[in-house]
Amino acid sequence: MAKEEQNQSCCTPEGKQACCKVESLITVDERGQMVLPKELRERAKIRAGDKLALISWYKDGEVCCFTLIKADALAERVKEFLGPVLKGISLE
Repeated sequence: MAKEEQNQSCCTPEGKQACCKVESLITVDERGQMVLPKELRERAKIRAGDKLALISWYKDGEVCCFTLIKADALAERVKEFLGPVLKGISLE
């Protein structure tokens, strides 16, 4: 895979139409916990101890859906976005 392709977000590919699909239905237990199915964890390469950021999407002031993104992938996207801005700021 080319370096340029590796740096593109898998969630919002530039110049391409993004898509989504229902992967699974999960149940929230009485303690508020959910389990991601093993097959989904394997395909997403989610391992025990991985950190995931939960992003809420809102419509008309209410949460309509959630997105999970690996914390390191989110941090990388933030660095890509803010890097050029921060380079222009002098801390002195």
